[in-house]
Amino acid sequence: MKNFSYVAAAFLLLASCNDEPKRLPFLQQEITENQVDGKTVADTTYRTIPSFKFLNQDSATVTEDAFKGKIYVADFFFTSCPTICPTMHRNLLKVYKKYENNPEVKLASHTIDVKYDTPSRLKAYADKLGIKGTQWEFLWGKKEDTYAIAERNYLVAVKEDKTGPGGFIHQGYLILVDKEKRIRGAYDGTLDTDVQKLMADMDTLLEEYKK
Repeated sequence: MKNFSYVAAAFLLLASCNDEPKRLPFLQQEITENQVDGKTVADTTYRTIPSFKFLNQDSATVTEDAFKGKIYVADFFFTSCPTICPTMHRNLLKVYKKYENNPEVKLASHTIDVKYDTPSRLKAYADKLGIKGTQWEFLWGKKEDTYAIAERNYLVAVKEDKTGPGGFIHQGYLILVDKEKRIRGAYDGTLDTDVQKLMADMDTLLEEYKK
């Protein structure tokens, strides 16, 4: 549990360091110093979401190509979650409705219950929410692939734990990713105030691409 708290605190700290309201911060920015002609030169790089392959609610293969030229919001959940997931997705539904049919916006919800949440079950779940088409992808994959991309790349802690509610422990972050696959924000999906901030930041991010 200490690791979960550490990641949460790091996200909150980075998400608050936004001194430029017209441009969002980069949450995985790395600065290295190199010697060039006897001078110290700072080089900034940005960690990005790697290539992936999952199945969506229609049993269709989804890769990073489906998100080219789009900003998107990612989260990790499971359909039988008795705690935070229903609240997260009620809030995320507000995002979906605001940007419905916007070709520059997608959503990606990864199930962490890979045994139970088959694509057909994800389809039933999406239908229950009233989701049409694939603007909001509900993604299923091998446990090792899903858990690795959650913790290594999105920095969201997930864990299968028989003592946890529903058999899992996970964080309820909604992660905002830009068109270059860089993380630009993290928001508590259980809080309406954070979801309102997410949508405001999405508007800001979309404006960045108009300049």
